[in-house]
Amino acid sequence: MKEKRKETRRDFIKKSAGAAALLSMPTIVSSSAFGANDKTTVAVIGVNGRGGSHISGFMQQPDSEVVCLCDCDLNVLNRRVGEFEKKYNKKLIQHQDLRRVFEDKSIDAVSIAMPNHWHSLATIWACQAGKDVYVEKPGSHNIYEGRKMVEAANKYDRIVQHGVQLRSSVAVREAIQHLRDGLIGNVYMARGLVFRWRGDIGKKGPGKIPEGLDYDLWTGPAAMLPYSEDWVHYNWHWQWNYGNGDVGNQGIHETDLCMWGLDVGLPEIITAGGGKFLFDDSKETPEVLASTYIYPKEKKMIEFEVRPWITNSENGATVGNIFYGSEGYLVVYNYDRYESFLGRNNKPGPSRREGGDHYANFIKAVRAHDKSILNGPVETAHLSSGLAHLGNIAYRTGRTLYFDPAKEKFVKDKEADKYLTRPPRKPFAVPDVV
Repeated sequence: MKEKRKETRRDFIKKSAGAAALLSMPTIVSSSAFGANDKTTVAVIGVNGRGGSHISGFMQQPDSEVVCLCDCDLNVLNRRVGEFEKKYNKKLIQHQDLRRVFEDKSIDAVSIAMPNHWHSLATIWACQAGKDVYVEKPGSHNIYEGRKMVEAANKYDRIVQHGVQLRSSVAVREAIQHLRDGLIGNVYMARGLVFRWRGDIGKKGPGKIPEGLDYDLWTGPAAMLPYSEDWVHYNWHWQWNYGNGDVGNQGIHETDLCMWGLDVGLPEIITAGGGKFLFDDSKETPEVLASTYIYPKEKKMIEFEVRPWITNSENGATVGNIFYGSEGYLVVYNYDRYESFLGRNNKPGPSRREGGDHYANFIKAVRAHDKSILNGPVETAHLSSGLAHLGNIAYRTGRTLYFDPAKEKFVKDKEADKYLTRPPRKPFAVPDVV
């Protein structure tokens, strides 16, 4: 009798993609999980800022290679392609429109480093096209779109990693285990810190769209506004139409860690206050934001604070997390270090400094087609982003809010519910049914 051939990883992924094709998807499904040289092929979408780190991160992996760059601004795209080809001596596929990336069967995975307002829809489209996804933080621009992103990943059985690198840090993962094991006793509170140097960005007002920029595509799911350098390219972070302020920028690393350390989901009670006190510029989001999230059933809480300028540190941290327990406290500094302090005399406890490779973790999960390997799965992207969104909504409404985590709606509060989503803009609307 002829011996049955052992199924390879390539065979598995081809079968997976074929099954997904039966789900009436509007886009083309990738037929390969690995490139011709048995490497996972990656397209980086959005290469002006964080996209540069995505390129180098995936090119450092022995089992992946960047084969495509995509950006709606040809000026940015051409510059990055030139840099890439000079550094790696390798030609690239180039696309201005991300939809062409999703149609390309030679691409296995996409790495999304576009502005926040694109993250969920780009992830959904990628999942529908049979691509695995590494998506920059925050996973979503609003809570509704974050939930749809989770639904798409599950429906199309895709590997989706949220770009919060501390999830793969050896030191941070050890710190979380200490919290679980009771090192500082009953952990009742987490404090997130984002004290970053954010200056005056000025007021440039409407301007002429630069040649080479597809501004309609850049705007995508957001409301169409006249072009302005006030938000193209980086300062969109401080405009509600595109970004989520620093709590939804740098802060997502810390909101994620607060929830992870406390082992909680979305809260029931949210308060926030702050404002713009330093600069008369075009920022819409607050320079200073202090928010509180209460979990009555769990008897836990999260405090989160954003500051923009000259400030003190807290236990040596300006960006990080502090966990408070009945027997001590534990501080996580940025992405790769923690210290603990025990008892009333703050006796130094366990500490460690060691990072990790979040891109390697993603590629490992993709090649095994195993979501359980992921350190930052799509569900955590939705929740950590959602916490930031709730704080922003409390700030924008100016009052204490009551939230139903199961329904992901506010309790009898239609005004607050309006901030859970945004009006759709065709053809870039996030679908109700993914």
